[in-house]
Amino acid sequence: MIDLSIIVPAFNEAESLPELESWIERVVTANNYSYEIFIIDDGSTDQTWSTIESLASKNQNVKGIKFRRNYGKAAALNTGFHAANGRWVITMDADLQDSPDEIPDLVKMISERKLDIVSGWKQKRYDNALTKNIPSKLYNWATSRMSGIKLHDMNCGLKIYRNEVVKNITVDGEMHRYIPVIAKWSGFSKIGEKVVHHQARKYGTTKYGIERFLNGFLDLATIMFVGKFGKRPMHLFGSFGLLIFMIGFFILGWLTIGKIFFDYQTIATRPIFYLGILLLIVGLQLFMSGFIAELVSRNNHQPAVYPIEKQIGI
Repeated sequence: MIDLSIIVPAFNEAESLPELESWIERVVTANNYSYEIFIIDDGSTDQTWSTIESLASKNQNVKGIKFRRNYGKAAALNTGFHAANGRWVITMDADLQDSPDEIPDLVKMISERKLDIVSGWKQKRYDNALTKNIPSKLYNWATSRMSGIKLHDMNCGLKIYRNEVVKNITVDGEMHRYIPVIAKWSGFSKIGEKVVHHQARKYGTTKYGIERFLNGFLDLATIMFVGKFGKRPMHLFGSFGLLIFMIGFFILGWLTIGKIFFDYQTIATRPIFYLGILLLIVGLQLFMSGFIAELVSRNNHQPAVYPIEKQIGI
């Protein structure tokens, strides 16, 4: 097994890739690591793929995968994870904001402390404070509180994993922000953090807008639900459904007893009567939703598949 698999998702990053590949090669060669670099072209519309072809022709350790269209960073990482052969798997962004000089320290930390994941922490950032830094701090605080994972920078692209971790998790949708959370729910809870150097973007512009923070909190709710109840949705829907049904049943039962034994006047004109009926219906629907979710979760185990147009070196 080789030492390192370095996975680089790229979307319209033709300008930065040659410099990044040269930088990575310089660092790994100086530290005598055997390595492979997977550059995943996520449906770029510039010269990214031709740049990857050029790099692969000069360096046999460079491997490329080209998607037929843009599927997102999570899809690129997931595909890279499946292809990785290294003892340790490193992810980094293609825009040169992640420094390959951090690689030796990341390898040292994960190996000496026997961790599953080491996540980078960009303590000093060169992004716009209003549109990225402040929302990022709020997002990381909320994610840390909800998941119980004490990381300052959950979404940092620079991370290192043991090979076993990436082979046992699936990342799709926009869940790349929550890989440490996904790993924790899969049983890999030894997660560390290292302060890393963050560089100002040298080429191009950011591919993420302010909407990613709203999507991020929605994705967090999804991942928390899937992590806790993905294999037993009946425990959630059934419990709430049964509780609501019993409240409705109690209300209607109380009204019925009052009508029979205490000569209450018509109960159909009382608002609480309609509340009882509503609770019965909602409770029953939630209960049935739990059954349906159980059937879906037990019979749907198809992995995410992303159409690949071209490959190099694989």
